[in-house]
Amino acid sequence: MSVHAGGASEGAVVKRFSVPEFAARKGQEPLVCLTAYTTPMAQRLDSHVDLLMVGDSLGMVLYGFDSTLPVTLDMMIQHGAAVCRGSKKALVVVDMPFGSYQESPQQAFRSAARIMKETGCQAVKLEGGRDLADTVSFLVKRGIPVMGHVGLMPQSVNTLGGYRARGRGDQEAAGVMADAIAIAEAGAFSIVLEGVMEQIAQAVTARVPVPIVGIGASSVCDGQVLVAEDILGLFSSFKPRFVKRYAELGHEIEEAAERYASEVRARSFPGPENIFGAVKKHG
Repeated sequence: MSVHAGGASEGAVVKRFSVPEFAARKGQEPLVCLTAYTTPMAQRLDSHVDLLMVGDSLGMVLYGFDSTLPVTLDMMIQHGAAVCRGSKKALVVVDMPFGSYQESPQQAFRSAARIMKETGCQAVKLEGGRDLADTVSFLVKRGIPVMGHVGLMPQSVNTLGGYRARGRGDQEAAGVMADAIAIAEAGAFSIVLEGVMEQIAQAVTARVPVPIVGIGASSVCDGQVLVAEDILGLFSSFKPRFVKRYAELGHEIEEAAERYASEVRARSFPGPENIFGAVKKHG
């Protein structure tokens, strides 16, 4: 049962969706996940989703980087804290950025502990398959809930040779499956499966016992996640095939700015209603 189902009585304490509740949704009602990087966006999305993901995609969406690689731990902590302040119901998961966990399980723990202590989030997410299973296990055993991320892994874009769908051949497909199984067995409570051929997504979802959250995968996954700015039309640098636009707010912003500029230049803004102690104009 979704934490958002039913209306809470006015003044009642709002219970945040928990990691165990999220994990228990395997094979049940699809999990709704969106990214959020700021307090205002978290406030708008919170009542409609099960999970808010503070993704390192903020590097491209907010900062204009060409990839997620320049994102720092401090950046993720600042945005993670902002999202936690702006949400009450959704489970909040913060991405661990490139270079903050790959060196060793000990480094990963130090980074993850900082994220959780300084943001108030409920879990962290890291990219990696079989090679990172020991790190996932190390974190989980020390009280840090971990969401995995396999398939297309943006932090490994240079190694993978670009942003292309994974699992096109038998060997690559078997690798995606092995990665997902290893991360689940290491203790991850859920796994993001990105940019894979649909038949692989279906097989992984059926085989792996934890919720599989798809992005560019399949509708049969246990849930879906997208970048909020993508579905709202606020990020237009490129549009992945797996993105569906639900609004075109970018155009509305441009039109509003155009109207504002026109009124300022015509001196019709600010009007009397926008000014304190406006002087009456005599004809």
